[in-house]
Amino acid sequence: MSDRHLRRLGQDYGTALMSLLPQGQAWPKRPGTTLDLAVRGIAEYWGFVDSRAADLLERESDPRYTIELLPDWERNWGLPDPCYEAPQSIAERQLALIMRMTLEGSQSRAFFIEVAAMIGYTITITEYRTFVVGIDRVGDARVYGAAGAPDPIMRNDWGNPIMDENGDDYVKEGELSEWPYYGLGPAENRLYWTVHVHEAKLIWFRCASGQCGVDPHLRIGLADDLECLLNRWKPAHTQIIFDYSNLETGGDMAGTP
Repeated sequence: MSDRHLRRLGQDYGTALMSLLPQGQAWPKRPGTTLDLAVRGIAEYWGFVDSRAADLLERESDPRYTIELLPDWERNWGLPDPCYEAPQSIAERQLALIMRMTLEGSQSRAFFIEVAAMIGYTITITEYRTFVVGIDRVGDARVYGAAGAPDPIMRNDWGNPIMDENGDDYVKEGELSEWPYYGLGPAENRLYWTVHVHEAKLIWFRCASGQCGVDPHLRIGLADDLECLLNRWKPAHTQIIFDYSNLETGGDMAGTP
């Protein structure tokens, strides 16, 4: 059973206050008397206070749904993030708060793809290295997933897992792998990686978190925040190339309207 605050109405407080008054003919407690109406009228305020306290305990203590105390949550977690230059909706601010609170950090492709998904983007990542004679080969060097993959996971000659065409999952049986990430060029090629942004972020208006007269029905977000966050968390010796050549519309950070 969920732990919820027990809400009490003004009439509950009125009944409690009436029971605390002295007994006797000078204190007529029958319904409809002047004393009864006066006490219950005063008690209505405490019903309002109780309701507001319940809101704070049930909603504002949860960072996923907080609205009134959202600025306090943000202040304690070092938000708003300077990466978010454009004004954010309530839903975006809540999402940024949750991400800041739950982010553990990593330097894997899966980590950066997950970060992008949390803020509404679908991306894949291509890494690079130099061509090595005797290990690599020219032409179409892609492979098909073998039986039993991804358990055990197919790996290349360097011991790295072989990914599928999108680069976001291990290649499975019968699937074609992604293009190998080697190429001709200087050794510094391994210090670059490409982030392919596949979908634009769609921010829909929501009654629970949108602000009437402020937030539009739909806003198509730019990837400035994505670029800023990934450049902050990337390995310091690497350089990211952002690719928007296959951009489509479809990302939705708030669900289907």
